[in-house]
Amino acid sequence: MPQHALETLARSGDETQWGSRGLYLFGEALRGLERHQEALLYLARAAQVAPGNIHVWIAMGWCYKRTGRIDLAIEALEQARRAEPAEPLIHYNLACYLSLAGKKRRALTHLSEALSIDPHFRALIDDETDFDPLRSDPDFQALTSIIV
Repeated sequence: MPQHALETLARSGDETQWGSRGLYLFGEALRGLERHQEALLYLARAAQVAPGNIHVWIAMGWCYKRTGRIDLAIEALEQARRAEPAEPLIHYNLACYLSLAGKKRRALTHLSEALSIDPHFRALIDDETDFDPLRSDPDFQALTSIIV
């Protein structure tokens, strides 16, 4: 499906005319094909055109993580958080990236925020390997043992 999306978008004309949505979709298709570096080029352009689109920033964070740039993944999610501070997915993903970066306090703060906004995120924690650096931490255990 991502390959088909790339081909369709490529046939739709000059990419300078796509706007933020077309750039985002092209970046998402590349991300779906695990071509993360290429995806970042299109997603960054989409972010310039539509800096308030949290989906672009979340996708950028995802790609940065997979290219070994946790620092930039965190920055991308911080941009998304500024645009929509009450979106639990942003807080959850930010907690994941901060955990990987060894920033325990901030990771727990954002995980707590995600859970307070939407308790359903609790179901994802046990299988989330991004939290492995925190699993044995008493503060993490206390936060994640709360029944919601």
